[in-house]
Amino acid sequence: MSKRHLFPSLEGLVPKALRGFIAYNPRLNLDETNRVVYDPETPRSTVSIISGGGSGHEPAWSGYVGENLLAASVAGDVFASPGTKQILAAIEAVPSDKGTLLVITNYTGDCLHFGLAAEKTKAKGHPCRMLICGDDVSIGKTGGSLVGRRGLAGQIGVLKILGAAAAQGASLDELYDLGAAVAGQIVSIAATLDHCHVPGRAEHGALNGDEVELGTGPHNEPGYKKLSPAPTVEGLVNQILTYCLDEKDPERGYVTFSEGDETALLVSNFGGMSNLELSALVDEILQQLLNDWKIEPSRVYAGCLETSLNAPAFSVSVVNLTAAAANSSYSVEQIKSFLDTRTDTVWEGFAGAQSYSRRRRRAEQVVQPAPEVKKTVDDTRDLKVEPALLEKMLRSACAAVITAEPDLTRWDTIMGDGDCGLTLETGAVALLDAVESHQLAAKGSVVEVLTELEDIVESKMGGTLGGILGIFFVSLRTAVQDNIALEKTDGPLAVWAVALSTALTHLEQYTPAKVGDRTVMDTLIPFADAMKAGQDFAGSVEAAVKGAERTKTLKAKLGRATYVGTGVGSGELPPDPGAWGAMVAIRGLHTAAA
Repeated sequence: MSKRHLFPSLEGLVPKALRGFIAYNPRLNLDETNRVVYDPETPRSTVSIISGGGSGHEPAWSGYVGENLLAASVAGDVFASPGTKQILAAIEAVPSDKGTLLVITNYTGDCLHFGLAAEKTKAKGHPCRMLICGDDVSIGKTGGSLVGRRGLAGQIGVLKILGAAAAQGASLDELYDLGAAVAGQIVSIAATLDHCHVPGRAEHGALNGDEVELGTGPHNEPGYKKLSPAPTVEGLVNQILTYCLDEKDPERGYVTFSEGDETALLVSNFGGMSNLELSALVDEILQQLLNDWKIEPSRVYAGCLETSLNAPAFSVSVVNLTAAAANSSYSVEQIKSFLDTRTDTVWEGFAGAQSYSRRRRRAEQVVQPAPEVKKTVDDTRDLKVEPALLEKMLRSACAAVITAEPDLTRWDTIMGDGDCGLTLETGAVALLDAVESHQLAAKGSVVEVLTELEDIVESKMGGTLGGILGIFFVSLRTAVQDNIALEKTDGPLAVWAVALSTALTHLEQYTPAKVGDRTVMDTLIPFADAMKAGQDFAGSVEAAVKGAERTKTLKAKLGRATYVGTGVGSGELPPDPGAWGAMVAIRGLHTAAA
């Protein structure tokens, strides 16, 4: 484990950091339970702009909550998206008569959790839209053909522009269109001298002393390629700008820049560079932009805009403001004025807190969320199982997941960012606690179990897998209730067959993943298809096992695994951890029922 930390693990670290952070600005409130930092003085007459994502990227996103910028931010675990329940709490914390705009970076977990929160908010009759920002050119158009570019620090510029526009009274649709126009005109890429160190986790992916990695991601993902021997800073900047600005590059020519276009430059310190070197780097970038590309940015921002813990790395983002204006209803001068609008957030160099003459006790800033309403189950729309059997099945499934956690974590460290096993173990432990502490299975209620799983996923399981399971369990519970009449005519397996198929159909609205893409769907879809085809429980479980086993031979087509772990060697890969985790849970249910 890394020993380069004051805090030896991530346990309790994120809430503690948020409590420390709000001390910088006494106007802010913290919903500690949901990890939501928000500005209670956000006017209802303006659109509430909310952003967020995994922790470890500070000051993103809590550092941008305040006047003329974000109304609220939501923090997930380190490098994992926040859960749907947290995002809904943020939306409710800053109500607006004009609606809510969720602005996120393009990572699957964030898209799923924020997407589900947006759907739930709209279902309540509250206007809500979600803007996804992706600016990284390193993966290229082929590698990112299905999911688009991932997000780097270019999104911070989008947030700054939208925050000021919202404060001036822009509507929800106007803000969405402006944000989309700006986000579409950003090119970014990152480079690192070494990977960051996560408290309590084993170090991996370290670079040699004479290597630089180009195209790295902010979650410790390996880059597009390693440069060895490391180039000079002049040579590195030359490659970075070529990747970003060469519009003839078929893989990375995302934005066209013409001589005379107004531009903005954002250089983000990933957390481990000295200010001395960062400033020198900015100078080199500006020199080459002018000399080689005839680009002279009218706005320059540099510093810890969006970090990756303590990584000695940086990202470069160039925004074509002229092109953004051409694709929106705002002029270049208006967009620049939005960038210039004063705010009391870290955008102004942490000076905002000093302008307050009235200070508040810290205890006043930490608020509790509204009490949760106890969910009830309609017995007429419930599927019942003998209570002792239901408890045995739940315990068996949870035990199987907990036992598999070390392998799942190891595999995800190779092919992802290492959080899959811990995410599933967290859910399994929480479900076991519900069985033991409030006798979850005592009534034999399947709907009650699915409802509990919804709450567990939304409150405790972030990341991509948490997002997928959140949507899946919500849809599955609803489908079981809607098709309960089938139990009387065709038996309980018929209810499950229709409900599983319906839940996966609904999930397909939020993820393009299919069988063969090396995801959790390689387990869920064969399991559901077998049951729909009339297979019994044992036969359906066998289909799930075969689907999970098959992922050992598949190349990932979605998510981080498309560009992480490609160098693990030839031959059979480890199985997809999400698919394997779902399989062992399903198999655990069957083991107890057999």
